Amino acid sequence: MATVAVLGTGIMGAPMARNLARAGFTVRAWNRSREKADPLAQDGVQVAATPAEAVRGADFVLTMLADGPTTQEVMAQASAAPGTAWLQMGTIGTGWTKRLASTDLVFVDAPVAGSDVPAREGKLVILASGPDDARDRVQPVFDVVGRKTLWLGPAGAGSALKLAINNWAIVQIETLAESLALTAALGVDPAHFVEAMDDLPLGSPYAVMKGRAMLAGKLDPGFPIRLAVKDAGLVLDAARDTDVDLPLTEAVTPAWQQVVDSGYGDEDLSAAVRRYDVRPR
Repeated sequence: MATVAVLGTGIMGAPMARNLARAGFTVRAWNRSREKADPLAQDGVQVAATPAEAVRGADFVLTMLADGPTTQEVMAQASAAPGTAWLQMGTIGTGWTKRLASTDLVFVDAPVAGSDVPAREGKLVILASGPDDARDRVQPVFDVVGRKTLWLGPAGAGSALKLAINNWAIVQIETLAESLALTAALGVDPAHFVEAMDDLPLGSPYAVMKGRAMLAGKLDPGFPIRLAVKDAGLVLDAARDTDVDLPLTEAVTPAWQQVVDSGYGDEDLSAAVRRYDVRPR
């Protein structure tokens, strides 16, 4: 089987590396904080000391890193051989994607829709874009980590759609937290709001799941709010570049930054509810 170098083994990268190893790929993984990568050795993943060690001789380089500058830095250290397939799967925004696509590697822009649970289950949706002649080459990797691959066109389209999807998630979570607070302030148990949404067309399984988690105080990170704030910034950058007005995202971003600054950055984006009193009156 082919060799995949996975650079970045956080909430998303670690289960992706694990699933690839279980599927029979040779997997070499690197993470800046090695303690996050070491447990992967139990699943047959070779843990590398440096990006270059992980990438040497690999058929694919899969990056799942926090942002564009980090991705650029790590790939410079990796020194992948020209022609290597680079699967850039982190959320780095459209500007950084365009910058990094100028490379002698086969660059496939392929961020994912989904959080930690679908990552563990191999059920992510891959938002792929890049050269047409790379599709058959990289599809076996995508088939392991995802349940569906959407091929969207030239590199950059995947990152563009990812920003739109994350923007939808961000504003939906904020509206959910506000509505729970309003329900409680009006003297109704906010659990009834979630119950109603679960039985109405305007509700969504995502909102119902997150609403129940908010009320239960279960804010374990599927998608840390500090990364949601980072992504909101990428959304706003892209909106400014394309002259789109996003008043909801403009308002949410500094409010969520306050949550991060209060020490809750590693909690789920559902921690947006910490700004509100949702206790039944």
